[in-house]
Amino acid sequence: MRQPLFSTSVTQSIVQDLGVGIVTGRFDNAPFPTESALCDHYGAARTVLREAVKMLIAKGLITTRPRQGIRIAPEYDWNLLDPDVLRWLLERKFSLRLLVEFTQIRLDVESGAAALAAQFATEDDKAQIRAAIKRMYAAELGDDDPLHSDIAFHVAVLKASGNRFYLQMRDMISTALHVSIMRTNKLKGVHRASAVDHDRVAQAILSGDADTARREMRRLIQGAFDLIDTLPKHP
Repeated sequence: MRQPLFSTSVTQSIVQDLGVGIVTGRFDNAPFPTESALCDHYGAARTVLREAVKMLIAKGLITTRPRQGIRIAPEYDWNLLDPDVLRWLLERKFSLRLLVEFTQIRLDVESGAAALAAQFATEDDKAQIRAAIKRMYAAELGDDDPLHSDIAFHVAVLKASGNRFYLQMRDMISTALHVSIMRTNKLKGVHRASAVDHDRVAQAILSGDADTARREMRRLIQGAFDLIDTLPKHP
């Protein structure tokens, strides 16, 4: 039995440990622990454990029913829009198929967001897009983080769309981009999309040209898709 946990992040710690365990198959060959066993294992109160269980249910990873206890849900019920679930899935054992499916979604979502941003971006939205592009140029000179500046640009465009559904996807896209960019950047002799490529999208948005913004964003993500297609099929 572990020593009792007193941190305010106890619930999150339990969710993280159980979530990773479920996704990586730690419980595949044995019944999922009972509530009592989990309380003993984590040294946590039942109220804390039950809150963690609720969070895992919301992520689609488990179900609970009277007299049946806690059970792992089928993988097709897992909430892939949840950033934690997506990150655990992408990191457990690299899944090229999952990365391809994610990039297919990006092709439509982010090109649509760019077109809307060209029509509805506020001055604050435009300032954030400019700031992200400035960071990307700085990153190419070694003065900023290339991964974080790239993600900042894509999130800024989603926000600038003014569409709350697109904005809700920012955490999912940020999470998957983090894994995707790190994976593709490992390819020798291949360079990630440049600040200039992203700037073409930005300039179309800033000038209010929705058609060009859509086209340039789609071209940008298609480049990432083509790069992913060169990854080893069995890394």
